[in-house]
Amino acid sequence: MLVFSKTEGYRHASIPAGVAAVRALGSQNAFDVDATEDDGAFTVANLARYDAVVFLLTTGDVLGPTQQTAFEAYIRGGGAYVGVHSAADTERDWPWYGRLVGAWSSGHPDIQPAAIDVAAARDASTAPLPARWTRTDEWYGFLTNPRAAGVRVLMTLDETTYAARDWAMGGDHPIAWSHEFDGGRAWYTAGGHTEESYSEPLFLAHLLGGIRYALARPATAETPAVAPALRLRSVTATVSGRRVAVVVRQSGCARCSGVVRVRGRTVKLRFVGGVGRAMTATLAPGRWQLMVVVTDGANAARRTASRWVRVR
Repeated sequence: MLVFSKTEGYRHASIPAGVAAVRALGSQNAFDVDATEDDGAFTVANLARYDAVVFLLTTGDVLGPTQQTAFEAYIRGGGAYVGVHSAADTERDWPWYGRLVGAWSSGHPDIQPAAIDVAAARDASTAPLPARWTRTDEWYGFLTNPRAAGVRVLMTLDETTYAARDWAMGGDHPIAWSHEFDGGRAWYTAGGHTEESYSEPLFLAHLLGGIRYALARPATAETPAVAPALRLRSVTATVSGRRVAVVVRQSGCARCSGVVRVRGRTVKLRFVGGVGRAMTATLAPGRWQLMVVVTDGANAARRTASRWVRVR
C-alpha cells in the first residue's frame, strides 16, 4: 500500500509517528508499505502497483488536476482508500474527493478525552475495541453528516462526554465509517491527530482493521463484482543450508509468471495454481535482500515484494 502524507495547510507533528506505525503494521501483518509526500506518485501506472492508498494527515490541495484524474481512475478500477484524521481537511474544492472521504471536517475544539460508542462491533476496525471506548484526541465536527452519503457508520462520539462547542453535531456524531464508492472502497477515521495515538494499542488495532477492510475488497450487493486484481497474499523466504526457498501465494492472476532477484542473480518462480515456488543459488554468509516480482501475463499487472534473510 501507499501512504501519502503531503500537506498544503496545517502540518501535524505526528506524521512521522503515523508513517512509522503503518510501516510497523505492514511488517507485522504481511503487507508492504511505501510512503511519499510526492504527488508525482499519482499516475495511472504507479497507482496500479498498490492495493490501497492511505491519506495520512494530509491537508489542503495536495493533488493537481492530472493527479486527481489518475486517482479517480484508480478507485474506479477497484482501488481502495484509507483516510486518517485531516484527510477530511483535504481537497475541499474537489467534489469527488469529498464524496470519497464521506464528509469534510468543520473544525474542532481543544484536544480532550471523549467517549466513543461502537456502532458496528463486528467490523474488522472495531471488533478489538470495547463497546464504550474513552480516549484523548482532537475531535472533529463535520460539515455534513456522512450518513447522508450512504456510509456505514462504525463509531460515534458521545457529545455529553466532552466540550464540542461550535462543532457539535447533536445526538448523532459519526467519527469513523466505511463505504463502497465509485467502483472502489473507502474507510475513514477521525482519530489520529496526536503523536500518542500511534503508540496506543487500541488505536493501532482500529487502524489495522481499516487497512484490512481496504485490502480485502469484497464485492457487495451495492457494487457488482469485478475481475479480481493480482494480489500477493503472502511471501515467505526460508533459509535452507545456504540457499533460500521462496514461496509466493497470490490471487487474481490469470497467467502468472515471476522471478526472485538476489545478489544480481535471477531465478524463476514456478506457479502451480495460486502458489509460486523458487530456490535461490547458494549464497555467501551475510544478510541479503530478496526482491520478488510477479506479473500477470493477461493484463501486465505487476506486484513486487522484498524480504531480508540471513545466511549463516
